[in-house]
Amino acid sequence: MKSDQNIKGRGAQHKLSNSYLKQEFTTEWDEGIDEYTHLEKPKTQIFYEYPKKIINKVSSPDVGMEYSINPYQGCEHGCVYCYARNSHEYWGWDAGLDFESKIIVKKNAPSLLEKELLHKNWKVKPIVLSGNTDCYQPIEKKLRITRSLLQVLAKYRHPVGIITKNVAVLDDLDILIDLAKDNLIRVIFSITSLDEKLRSVLEPRTASAAKKLNAIKVLSESGIPVSVMNAPIIPGLNHHEIPEIIKRSAEHGAIDAGYTVVRLNGRIAEIFKKWLENYFPDRFEKVWHQIQNLHNGNVNDSNWGQRMKGNGNESDIIKQLFYMAKRKHMNSTQKIELNTNAFRRGGAYTLF
Repeated sequence: MKSDQNIKGRGAQHKLSNSYLKQEFTTEWDEGIDEYTHLEKPKTQIFYEYPKKIINKVSSPDVGMEYSINPYQGCEHGCVYCYARNSHEYWGWDAGLDFESKIIVKKNAPSLLEKELLHKNWKVKPIVLSGNTDCYQPIEKKLRITRSLLQVLAKYRHPVGIITKNVAVLDDLDILIDLAKDNLIRVIFSITSLDEKLRSVLEPRTASAAKKLNAIKVLSESGIPVSVMNAPIIPGLNHHEIPEIIKRSAEHGAIDAGYTVVRLNGRIAEIFKKWLENYFPDRFEKVWHQIQNLHNGNVNDSNWGQRMKGNGNESDIIKQLFYMAKRKHMNSTQKIELNTNAFRRGGAYTLF
């Protein structure tokens, strides 16, 4: 696709085949298209799903969570590097444009959560929203499922973490303040770049860094602990921004930070490669090879312990930049530990 035909507001710039389907519609000769149709510029569609469980047990040892809830499948934010894209193929769609335009909504998520918290064998551990796709993606403004989940968690005084790229989290400030009274909440903002031009094509429907920094300030001043996730770090595109992202996040009230490097698992490699060729043809070879240098010559690594951080010289440079910035601007001894003792089993208030 030519640069003047980029699909604004979308990360992926094309539809892919589905790995599990034998038949598909394709565009064989892109050069012969005079005008792109609605198939290449899809509108967002909403689909409803009614699962039997909503709390997911996280088995991966390197993501920092034991339980997660994802009220939405697919994500309109359109982050071109998103590892969750592959999961859309299980629904018969593709990891490209379908992932960010066909959104599955788990409408019964709040009632399922309450049912699971009421189970006599439930053991209290912090639950993270979301972990896979953003719980504050644009459709949340209308459906308010995340807000309903937070209301259930507040009712039972259950600890919860939130990971988001969207300042819509401020819409639920009243519940977050209530949870913070018992040390039951932490918010993690994912900040990839301070460069608005890069962000607008890398993750087109997320909030700008300026808005995220302002939200960090509002939350921290309201007594809600906030940390940042500088992720993903892409050598040759945004790795040089690490010190400034940590510095400005700390100045706005963030008390902790983490990072991951880019890893292009499954179909994401094809999506990202096409995106990189399209938007940064002048540095495509350099960036692509540096990503490979992170993962022993590949663009993906599935090995626990190194898939998130990479290895080799590129990984060492990123690690040094990050920890130097963190030591300089943040109190590295300050950790956020959520309270697991305030839980109201059965939702009942205690007399003491």
